Amino acid sequence: MIERTIYLTQLESWKDKQIIKVITGIRRCGKSTLLKQFQKRLLDAGIDDAQIISINFEDMDYEELLDYRKLYQYLKENIIENRKMYIFLDEIQKVAQYENVVDSLFINEAIDIYITGSNSYLFSGQLATNLRGRYIELSMLPLSFKEYFDYKAKEKQAAFNSYMKTGGFPYLQHLNELDSQMDMYIEGIYNTVLLRDIEERLNRKYKISSNSNVTDVALLKSIAKYLSSVIGSPVSIRGITNFLISNERKVSPNTVSDYITALCDSYLYYPVNAMDISGKELLKSNKKYYIVDLGIRNYILPKKRYDLGYSIENIVYFELHRRGYEIYIGKNKNMEVDFIAKKNNEYTYFQVTASMVEESTFSREMKPLESIKDNYEKIVLTLDEYSAGNYNGIKVVNIIDWLLE
Repeated sequence: MIERTIYLTQLESWKDKQIIKVITGIRRCGKSTLLKQFQKRLLDAGIDDAQIISINFEDMDYEELLDYRKLYQYLKENIIENRKMYIFLDEIQKVAQYENVVDSLFINEAIDIYITGSNSYLFSGQLATNLRGRYIELSMLPLSFKEYFDYKAKEKQAAFNSYMKTGGFPYLQHLNELDSQMDMYIEGIYNTVLLRDIEERLNRKYKISSNSNVTDVALLKSIAKYLSSVIGSPVSIRGITNFLISNERKVSPNTVSDYITALCDSYLYYPVNAMDISGKELLKSNKKYYIVDLGIRNYILPKKRYDLGYSIENIVYFELHRRGYEIYIGKNKNMEVDFIAKKNNEYTYFQVTASMVEESTFSREMKPLESIKDNYEKIVLTLDEYSAGNYNGIKVVNIIDWLLE
């Protein structure tokens, strides 16, 4: 079992504070395992097993508790009076009106609540309304390259090459590195997201029964494939709609917009807005989308060509996400910076490129950063090992070394 130290540390920092801990992320990124690891830490710290109540709603043993009233009754019966209780509710979105249970438990200061879910739409409505900011969201991702590297114990470049190909879903690391075996596992994750999480999200949006189906799976896969093929490039709803129509798919921009929102709400894609560098204002220009894991992207796309630059840009985006930055695409007149990373009201500018060896590439990547007049840190990340250094205040850093910091 791969210990998710970063997330465990964050959970421990919130332990016993009267705030609900909400852990979100794509299926199979390790949320259930994280809860088990945290429960072990509680036991190791002297917490009695009877003080921990843990329910995974994907386990048939708890099917009866999908009724929120029965769930609440079960929890009440198992809570020990006058003792600190730790309650873990895994994949809570399967319980209709679960927020009533969580809201009621929250009142009891002796209860520390941890919940997980695989669909952000379910956490954006009634829970936020009921709790009025009394919860924190911990957004979980598949393994970072550092986590992958520490577990695999390969030489750095070989590990990075493998990570680029297979991605970071934790269970994959226990499989033999056979394309067919890994593809089958990733296919299972991908189809579950499309056929369960997104259908559930759309059914709730349109308020229809779970026995009905508003999801055109073929269309959904077409949109997902298109987004995977254009990571790192700005796209518009109208542009995607026109592309689909040109491929003989009759579809409206509203449907495309709903499907893209559902793909993002299921943590498969992450949208990034553009920001004006000089004024630090958000722009209404087209968004970029990044896919949560390159293993899924490599499964979705036909293996005709390998766009190394966009793949490493995707990895950098999610590493910045793990490190707690707000991330934007930088616009400075007619030039673009790959990422503006904001934390604690400070900014860092990043360019990402596979190589800086060619003089023309070096100049192209440096020019947007050189045009920025403020004094925030400017970094170029590259796989090139020969160009590392400081050029008039702009750092050029090897991306693998940066990922392992």
